[in-house]
Amino acid sequence: MTLMIPHSRPTIDKKDAELLSDVLLSGNIAQGEKVAEFERQMARFLGLKGCVATSSGTAALHLSLIALGVGEGDQVLLPTYVCAALLNAVNYVRATPVLVDINPQSFNLDVHDLNAKLTPKSKAVILPHMFGLPADIDEIMALGIPVIEDCAQAVGATFQGRPVGSFGMLAVFSFYATKIMTTGEGGMVASHSEDLLEKVKDLREYDEKNDYRVRFNYKMSDLQAALGLSQLARLADFITHRRKIASLHSAGLKRLPVDLPQESEDRRHIFFRYVIRTKKPLAAILRSFQQRGVCCRRPVYKPLHRLLGLSGFHWAEEVAESALSLPIYPSLKDEETEKIVEAAQEILR
Repeated sequence: MTLMIPHSRPTIDKKDAELLSDVLLSGNIAQGEKVAEFERQMARFLGLKGCVATSSGTAALHLSLIALGVGEGDQVLLPTYVCAALLNAVNYVRATPVLVDINPQSFNLDVHDLNAKLTPKSKAVILPHMFGLPADIDEIMALGIPVIEDCAQAVGATFQGRPVGSFGMLAVFSFYATKIMTTGEGGMVASHSEDLLEKVKDLREYDEKNDYRVRFNYKMSDLQAALGLSQLARLADFITHRRKIASLHSAGLKRLPVDLPQESEDRRHIFFRYVIRTKKPLAAILRSFQQRGVCCRRPVYKPLHRLLGLSGFHWAEEVAESALSLPIYPSLKDEETEKIVEAAQEILR
């Protein structure tokens, strides 16, 4: 029986387990000092005023939209080539989602299409840094619309020497099991604005308040935060490993008729995903990799405009039919990397 190389795998070690055990045995397992310390360390890492830990990246985005005052009648712009979590958060606050096409080389939001779709009702733009490559944050900030950076796939990436998440009015992070760093489930809101951070913190929990408004049970636990602190301490090493594997992938695939991931001097790609584009039918390619013991995926299962029955997103359509994500994560063994490259050379030539 061929052992399958999974598409994603968390990087957990004994130190992670020891820290979790210490918190568990302390009895302080709900939101407490570990969460506060994780928030402080993330803020220090990003160079920001502060951070607020949440139960998920989606919760972080939901609270960020509320903190900005986004609601019914407002428009929120976001790329169509993303997972449905972003669309869900916009719908949670009853705003109107406005989908934007992407740049087919970077897979990030297309600035020109964004600019064309701005209206007086545009209240915010959600800007993901797709697959670990920073988006054109300077051009988008120059448009004057409040930006929520979505760093779910890009913690540790940099643009012009600054970490992503330090540019927008707010930034959100996800620490799901297979993200760059993990707390199992969990998220974070970051900002330069103490006022916005206080609003998010107030909305995160509902008990012991002197007034009533709809608030949420979006807290992170100390168990999750302990794992997050351990993972954050090893983030630089995680990224080094990811970039090394990406270079091995690129070296092995450079002679094939595929488009490889792009990098540029002003931004640092941290390769949450290693995404290539091919002209061959994706369904057959995915089956061929599976038969060789390598699990590959479409990097986005289905663009949002398809889910909503919309048309007119030329580049997102092309990318949806050509983008292929190969396994890349720090715990990938050398022999596994070689197997992935060999399979790709056979299937994609």
